[in-house]
Amino acid sequence: MNTHGAICPEKDLLYTCATKIQGEAQKMNVNKNIQTKLTKGLLDLINLQLLDNSPMHGYQIITTIRKNFGVYFGPSTIYPLLTTMEKKAYIKSEWNMNSDRPKKIYKLTNGGKTALDFTTCSLKTICKTIVVDDAQGQNRMQHLTV
Repeated sequence: MNTHGAICPEKDLLYTCATKIQGEAQKMNVNKNIQTKLTKGLLDLINLQLLDNSPMHGYQIITTIRKNFGVYFGPSTIYPLLTTMEKKAYIKSEWNMNSDRPKKIYKLTNGGKTALDFTTCSLKTICKTIVVDDAQGQNRMQHLTV
């Protein structure tokens, strides 16, 4: 009998496989959490970028974010953010009454374009410098070309 209580090698192999699968699932969950957190932190930038490409209604924004980033942010996250962005004059909205259901269409303003350009430039500057471990295990700053 081994330390896992398995009597035969096949059961030990099953235990090992199950443990490995659990570990991979936990890694995937951690990765998903990190991806969600990063995306949420950049949600203003993402919305400005999407609206710079073309005007959109709220549901289009939600589905585009999910498609492009693999992260779902629902109406309770997106619509308050759009309202805040509209109050800051980064975006403006107009009702489109030409479809079956009226839709509020959001468009980027000049102020929003300025905010997008500044935020993009700031993010590039931040991403140019990252912390990496060198061969001795010491942290050092490494400058990257973005």
